[in-house]
Amino acid sequence: MSAEEAANGKKSHWAELEISGRVRSLSTSLWTLTHLTALHINDNNLSRIPPDIAKLQHLTYLNLSSNKLRSLPAELGNMVSLRELLLNNNLLRVLPYELGRLFQLQTLGLKGNPLSQDILNLYQEPDGTRKLLNYMLDNLAVHPEHLPQRPWITLKERDQMLPTALFTIMCFNVLCDKYATRQLYGYCPSWALNWEYRKKGILEEIVNCDADIISLQEVETEQYYTLFLQALKERGYDGFFCPKSRAKLVSEQERKHVDGCAIFFKTEKFTLVQKNTVEFNQVAMANSEGSEVMLNRVMTKDNIGVAVLLEVNNDIFVGGMKPLHSIEKQLLLVANAHMHWDPEYSDVKLIQTMMFTSELKNIVEKASSSGKPGSPASDPSSIPIVLCADLNSLPDSGVVEYLSNGGVEENHKDFKELRYNECLMNFSCNGKNGNSDSRITHSFHLKSAYDNNIMPYTNYTYDFKGVIDYIFYSKTHMNVLGVLGPLDPQWLIENSITGCPHPHIPSDHFSLLTQLELHPPTPSLINGVHLPVRR
Repeated sequence: MSAEEAANGKKSHWAELEISGRVRSLSTSLWTLTHLTALHINDNNLSRIPPDIAKLQHLTYLNLSSNKLRSLPAELGNMVSLRELLLNNNLLRVLPYELGRLFQLQTLGLKGNPLSQDILNLYQEPDGTRKLLNYMLDNLAVHPEHLPQRPWITLKERDQMLPTALFTIMCFNVLCDKYATRQLYGYCPSWALNWEYRKKGILEEIVNCDADIISLQEVETEQYYTLFLQALKERGYDGFFCPKSRAKLVSEQERKHVDGCAIFFKTEKFTLVQKNTVEFNQVAMANSEGSEVMLNRVMTKDNIGVAVLLEVNNDIFVGGMKPLHSIEKQLLLVANAHMHWDPEYSDVKLIQTMMFTSELKNIVEKASSSGKPGSPASDPSSIPIVLCADLNSLPDSGVVEYLSNGGVEENHKDFKELRYNECLMNFSCNGKNGNSDSRITHSFHLKSAYDNNIMPYTNYTYDFKGVIDYIFYSKTHMNVLGVLGPLDPQWLIENSITGCPHPHIPSDHFSLLTQLELHPPTPSLINGVHLPVRR
């Protein structure tokens, strides 16, 4: 930077710093330079490095070689951006196991240190740096010992006037074994990524929540039958599962490991009427109408959704006035889906969501057409819906806008200006011939149970933290009485939790749990008196 530039107030944005001159101690002001990405403090006379070095969170390169270091601070393990750490020619006999947390480290220089033979043997193997770091991470004591409890947040009191049905519903992406790799989750010890370990924590969380309805994503086929269904049947649930579409195309052995979506429900509260699977690639093919992007982008993804139509058992309508003797049969549609993951495919996620709501509308219409004419059950809008999903979409996405607002413009930015032409109107609730003012709409009046940023994130990994899991419900039929709040964000920061899974957190997703209040279906006239039904 020239003197003239400096005089004009131009700021220097240097990201590297070199300190030399046989320095014996470091100034505390160094730890305020948090913008640094490279720090060279080699060839000095440093005998210790203070823990405050961990404040330099953006460092990717740190050279501490040729000093007189006898030990390293454990806090060095919190510097997870490091790619290169050079410690050559010091006096190190031991290394803090916390170094194992440096999962992005590619180069670790240890030559010229009097390290123990065990460490040197590992380090000198092919891919020794990675093996040594994995060994240290796997043997690092788990701290803290316990997970704090997530708070229950009460949002509304129960209706005092009418008998209502209360039930809880859980939504949880359990992270299937096939995707739980060290390549994706290098910050998690291998023993805590192992399915035999994680499945205990997952089941424990499900059992502790004790929800009346459970929606799970990323359930491997074999695990559904041998673990989840077996364990939950013993606790009074029945279930329905369908794997992703690719299950039809692979060998029997591979099929066991194809993941899908599952719904479980307590049989003392609900009776199964029918179950449905929605294969998005099949719906896309049937509605492509020659659109190449529909065939090339949407049809090639094998995501699925499942839905169960349940009859709500009458005896769970309690409270308020005495239960009505002539209470009508109440149906409830519970749906569960896992949309495509890739952030570059916002169009696919939105179209998969539209296809799903369109198919759910068909299920509801078919169910209501079999009801007695004139009864509330014969009206499609009398069947409430609960939609649980890993939408892989943030709250400001077209997917959430579509579900929350009843539709989106056909030229919404999430369609990426791709030529889907008229085929998207097939999924609009008025169909192709309806007048929906260039909007693609659905007929469900949905609201998210977790409104107003209650959860700062539902997916928590090193490089992504955000809300992508949701529970939507029919706001015309139901109220949210409460939700399970987030894990204390401060706890995650204070304990340097790089991401999940973690020895205490078995998935990279946090479960959602809400209590819903369902109003009963009531004929408009009972003994000549109009009953108020609050919606």
